[in-house]
Amino acid sequence: MVQIPSPQPFREFITDLSYGLSYYSRSEKILMINWMYFPKNKTPDIVSNKIVEAFSSVALNIDSYTYRYSSNDVLTIARPYLEKIGFDVEKNKKSQGKVTVPVLYGLNGRIEKSFDADGYYKENGYVVEVEAGRGVTNYQFLKDFFEACTMADVNYLCIAVRNIYESGNLRSNDFERVCRFFEALYASNRLEVPLSGILIIGY
Repeated sequence: MVQIPSPQPFREFITDLSYGLSYYSRSEKILMINWMYFPKNKTPDIVSNKIVEAFSSVALNIDSYTYRYSSNDVLTIARPYLEKIGFDVEKNKKSQGKVTVPVLYGLNGRIEKSFDADGYYKENGYVVEVEAGRGVTNYQFLKDFFEACTMADVNYLCIAVRNIYESGNLRSNDFERVCRFFEALYASNRLEVPLSGILIIGY
């Protein structure tokens, strides 16, 4: 069980929103929260900025260069900060603890198809997904992307992945790989993305 850290006031970390870089410094140790917002010709919306702040506030506790937490562990640590923004965040994998987002409606307006999300801010149409080990190697981030594209009334998506993933002899910069994919997706202009913005966070 991961111990949830006590909340740190936002003034204790620095967020440089113009360069896409956040860092938290304590005792001369700097831990990075990297982020990139797509499309790159738009500035991040207010909720995206707050999500960057939320992950920055727990950077000491989730740094992928130090810890090998599962995605559930990272979500548990970040949950209080995401809930403070207004997100409904998954509490466990049981039905009552899941966060479901509608995709299709059927007879009498009943939900016919839905997908689970790690976090959902209904009023802003914003979904958050947190990935860890299989976020890139198993292309889980693509599943997150395509599911968000089908969700009803969802306009924004945040995918949080490790800055660095190590398994045996494999060493991968997951954040950079995910960013390169979305850079190519938007640059090719072959696929019309039905989302207003996508935020990629590296922890």
